[in-house]
Amino acid sequence: MAKYAKWIGGGLGWAFGGPIGAIIGFALGSAIDNLKYEDSRFKRPMTTPGDFAASLLVLSAAVMKADGKVMRSELDYVKQFYKSQFGEYRARNYILMLKNILAQSFSTHDVCTQIKANMDYSSRVHLLYYLFGIAQADKEVAYSEVKIIGEIAEQLSIKSADFEMIKGMYYKDPSAAYVVLGLEPTATVQEIKKAYRELAMKYHPDKVLHLGEEFQKAANEKFRKINEAYETIQKERGFV
Repeated sequence: MAKYAKWIGGGLGWAFGGPIGAIIGFALGSAIDNLKYEDSRFKRPMTTPGDFAASLLVLSAAVMKADGKVMRSELDYVKQFYKSQFGEYRARNYILMLKNILAQSFSTHDVCTQIKANMDYSSRVHLLYYLFGIAQADKEVAYSEVKIIGEIAEQLSIKSADFEMIKGMYYKDPSAAYVVLGLEPTATVQEIKKAYRELAMKYHPDKVLHLGEEFQKAANEKFRKINEAYETIQKERGFV
């Protein structure tokens, strides 16, 4: 987490306004309402005008919601990040805001516009590492998460080469898996299952038991790649 200190460390100094102010303002008000009877020590998080940390919650929420389910591991990742940057008490307040932002519908465009206007290019690139870290928190980066991070990268004017480099560190492109199964990415689930069954039968190691050790090794390797490809597509498409 320490590598993020340079670009998040004192905030960037832009004023909340328009759609961003509405998102953050609603979340902040809800957080205060939720806590005012629970903790008399509660104070507003230090969301000074231009608090980048609060704006970053909007992008965090977008990635967390991308695959249709918010995982505890993702929430813990964000919480640990904010805790390392601002301390446990302020992190607690930010996470309360995040939970309320997650309940809203919003666009990332406006917040990205503000970030782009106030953050240098190198720092914006580092922001993608953080977002991919959220996506990977549950040990599995879904295509829908890659898609939303790609949209954010485009809105932040991140060069395609830089985005692809970072994506490659976190995400195994499932298009290669379709090639292994002899399919196009547009194949239906039924077509995918059919192709897998046919290839699994064709290349099952038992088919070449009589041909000797070298043929068995090759068959085992091919069978392994077929199964890995199928599992990759299963995860990407969300079917069993």
